[in-house]
Amino acid sequence: MSNHTFAEFGLSEPVLRSLSAMGFEAPTAIQAQTIPLLMSGRDVVGQAQTGTGKTAAFAIPAIEKTDPASKQVQVLVQCPTRELAIQVTGELQKLSAATGGLNVVPVYGGQHISHQIKALKRGAQIVVGTPGRTIDHLKRGNLKLDSLKMVVFDEADEMLNMGFREDMEQILEYTSGKVQMVMFSATVPKPIREIMNRFMVNPANVTIERSKVSTPDIRQFYMEVRDSVRVEAICRLMDVEQYRLGLIFCNTKVQTDRVSSELQSRGYTSEVLNGDLTQSQRDKVMQRFRSGQIDLLIATDVAARGIDVEHVDIVFNYDVPQDPEYYVHRIGRTGRAGRSGTAITFVSGRRMKSIRFIERVTGGKLESMRMPSIEDVRESRMTHHLTELTETLKQGGLRPYIEQIETMDDAYTTSEIAGALLKMRLDEIERNKPVPEKEPDMSRPDFSQNGKKRGGKKSKGGSGYDSRNDENMVSLRFSLGKNDKVSPGDLVGAIAGESGIPGHAIGHIDIQTNFSFVDIPADLVPQVMKAMKKAKVKKKAVRVKAD
Repeated sequence: MSNHTFAEFGLSEPVLRSLSAMGFEAPTAIQAQTIPLLMSGRDVVGQAQTGTGKTAAFAIPAIEKTDPASKQVQVLVQCPTRELAIQVTGELQKLSAATGGLNVVPVYGGQHISHQIKALKRGAQIVVGTPGRTIDHLKRGNLKLDSLKMVVFDEADEMLNMGFREDMEQILEYTSGKVQMVMFSATVPKPIREIMNRFMVNPANVTIERSKVSTPDIRQFYMEVRDSVRVEAICRLMDVEQYRLGLIFCNTKVQTDRVSSELQSRGYTSEVLNGDLTQSQRDKVMQRFRSGQIDLLIATDVAARGIDVEHVDIVFNYDVPQDPEYYVHRIGRTGRAGRSGTAITFVSGRRMKSIRFIERVTGGKLESMRMPSIEDVRESRMTHHLTELTETLKQGGLRPYIEQIETMDDAYTTSEIAGALLKMRLDEIERNKPVPEKEPDMSRPDFSQNGKKRGGKKSKGGSGYDSRNDENMVSLRFSLGKNDKVSPGDLVGAIAGESGIPGHAIGHIDIQTNFSFVDIPADLVPQVMKAMKKAKVKKKAVRVKAD
């Protein structure tokens, strides 16, 4: 992990504020090596896998080099798929939120081109697109690269695999003068080296190598579960498995506070360990955790450095780590001093690819695990208290209590009295740590174009929609599905393009054989329904109704 801070890179105050608002405390390895090079004006080839934080590695310098006062395109980012283009756009918009006046426009197939033309005419300093649609705009004259300062090819090897080499070269031929060039790629095959030799000037090579790490004493699992149900999953696992001490890792400070609040509302003692704590506060939290006064400690990767507690039973990865190196450090907090440990990583949607990457990094296998059911929790609680009852009986010293119970023998049997006492105990636990009346709806997995779920009302201090407020989303049924070869990107593009709502506001997407479900914030539903009446998706008319 990197020991640098973002402030060391000479970044502007607005970008540092955006990073802080997003909860990022320290750069990943690829960011620490790449950002200074790009800030100095060097061409860069970064060899790094997905999940290493490479988007921010080029996005931060791109924002710093962009002049909001000019309405000309100054940065062009190319992605192999519309899904990645939307994801990168979202990251750029969040990182530039505090700069003011910076406009990031995505251009990709599947979205009506007229919407993109209007956005480009209004002025876009940064354009993120797929090669085909980018070339379309260049040929039409909608997109001009006369003022371009930087061009980025993200997942360049994937572009080659998809047959985009000629498109990549054609885009570069539209540039004029010295343009800083950046390529990120998991591998650097011969065609990429040929592009480097032709278009790049003395490029710096940044390679993030991974060494396989053996973790024989730690059982590793992953659980596919919606973000809005993850706290519930943690509570059930703590109850069913009777874990005493648990660590929960989150990617951002904002998330640590939210998870802790939700756990406390469910009766679990929890504390937060993040960059906002002073050293004395940190010491007090760690003392309470070591002494067992805290069930669950919620931490960010940076704040968790130096944690050394021998009896941590379980590590929960609330998010897939930004950097696979973090995964190894996280799970290493359990299974210490010759003991076995358990690590469970929550995942959904496109992030499943990161699980496979983690397996390659660690050389281990993450087994699939299901979320315990309500019945599992209740049965576990019953078994646990029957075990406690047996231990109490073995210890003896019950004579004073038996004498009190014997006064009730005339009205009730001993078994009835024992059953009532057990029920009272379990009811007390149920009040303190309630189990839901019914299982959450797990039939439709989360899906979002930027790798993070969206939904519900707007979150404080941001333009995005907060994913935990699922009750504020309405599911719309679209009359096109897998048989129509519709992808999530097609639906997002059509909805955003026709209705004008931001793509990041669109929530869970589930594509069935002949129809699809799309979650939309309730207050935006009328706008979407009206706009889609005459719209087409993949040149096909579509009917939309509330599910």
